[in-house]
Amino acid sequence: MRIIAGAWRGRTISAPPNEVVRPTADRAREAWMSMLHHELPDARVVDLFAGSGSLGLEALSRGAESCDFVELSSSALKSLRDNAAKLGAGARATIHRADALEFVQGKGPDTWDLAFADPPYNLGLGAQLATLWLEQPFSRILSVEHHAEEEMPPASDRRSWGTTGVSIYRQPSSSRSGER
Repeated sequence: MRIIAGAWRGRTISAPPNEVVRPTADRAREAWMSMLHHELPDARVVDLFAGSGSLGLEALSRGAESCDFVELSSSALKSLRDNAAKLGAGARATIHRADALEFVQGKGPDTWDLAFADPPYNLGLGAQLATLWLEQPFSRILSVEHHAEEEMPPASDRRSWGTTGVSIYRQPSSSRSGER
């Protein structure tokens, strides 16, 4: 895998050597980031179900202020830590070993500007996360990758590339034109 754009453009990162992680394909990640590129500069980001960290590291490369990475798998955490160190993410990256759904519970809407989530497909985790966010937003924007045919709550924007779908949920006042 490679970082698509920004300060680390073209740098490679790696996934764990097992099948625990299904990294977002470069093409889908590039399109996904293009949909949100105006939101990334100086954003506080959370990468849920982070795996190798490709989404959060891409966001940092494109100018996000910080990223909290949340992952439960020990092999994925090792790859994530190695990738963050390789790119020199430093204090801008905070890595948490936690269940993503539990991690965001109780967090307020000002905790993060942008949340990325790439849960395992077809287990209902993406829909659970979106429902949780709709009930109590923990970020201004939530974007969730899922199987293109997976049932998700209605979103502000939904796109698909092959079997990959992305649903984006926005709070009504999620414009970056104002101050935080």
